[in-house]
Amino acid sequence: MKLPLLISSALSLSLPRADVGTWSTLAPIPLFPRQEHSTVLLNSSSFAIVGGVIPTETGVNTTALVQLYNIPSNTWTTLAPLPVALNHPNAAAVDGKIYVLGGLAAASDGAWRGTPQSWVYDPKANKWSALEPMPASEARGSAAVGVYNELIFLAGGMSVLEPVAGGKQETVNTVSAFDTELGKWVTLPETAKRMPEARDHAGAAVVDTKLYVLGGRDHGQANVKGSVLAISLGRLDVGWRTVKGVMPTPRGGVASAKLGRKVYTLGGEGNLVEGSKGVFNQVEVYDAAKDTWEVLAPMKVPRHGTSAVAVDGKIFVPGGSVSQGAGPVDVLDVFVPGS
Repeated sequence: MKLPLLISSALSLSLPRADVGTWSTLAPIPLFPRQEHSTVLLNSSSFAIVGGVIPTETGVNTTALVQLYNIPSNTWTTLAPLPVALNHPNAAAVDGKIYVLGGLAAASDGAWRGTPQSWVYDPKANKWSALEPMPASEARGSAAVGVYNELIFLAGGMSVLEPVAGGKQETVNTVSAFDTELGKWVTLPETAKRMPEARDHAGAAVVDTKLYVLGGRDHGQANVKGSVLAISLGRLDVGWRTVKGVMPTPRGGVASAKLGRKVYTLGGEGNLVEGSKGVFNQVEVYDAAKDTWEVLAPMKVPRHGTSAVAVDGKIFVPGGSVSQGAGPVDVLDVFVPGS
């Protein structure tokens, strides 16, 4: 099984390098290389990677595997698996628990289709428990995920991905929210229910009270986006807007992480440069306070289909694919922005 191998027309813009930063390699992901997973920070000393796809002799398979990385010891352990195998899971950590709110699951027709099933993981019990399912009409994976107080927001995503060359990729502009205290899905005002554009495989971060959706794509790797969408989570009635600052390198499949009021976007796919294997090495940072972008030190291992977490001034990037489509790796590296 192979993922689509489409090529984007996106070109990288050249900006002056600011906080260049440094990359270091850490202990690789054990058991299997991984891509199209989610990464969530449980606390200041550990993060988990959830679901995704792993390689097989003929392509890739969706996995239920969940693994925990301990930052001080640079070691991995295996946790209780997801109740079902998922790729592109919508995941977030709130109050030390992992919430998985839908994702894409392998269907009998070979497609990966959105599932509304949702769960929460309690690390003390090493156990997953079922939550109220997402509304069936909103079932999807690869959403931009942000946490605000007790709420988890899902913006955009994919309802269907056919993992073959030229296969269908259904991108949505749906916005959903789950209340972790009540264990219920929230009814959003009409102004917040839809983004101005459909997006999947986008970067995401909550800075102050605003959710930012950065870049991404719409119905396939070729239709990449560089614009940034934002909504004030304290004033959902105001609705979505497009900020002025445009990502220097439009791309989907990015990893993103927030440090302070800056949102870092790393890697991606859709690169036209010969020899790139369709993957970007770009690292670009959005300053939410200034609405500006800067270009930083490129990835040592260019890849897409991963996700990142930030803690103590460092950004951890586990797994991903080194070629457009399928090409999972076990790499874990860490980026430290310059001062």
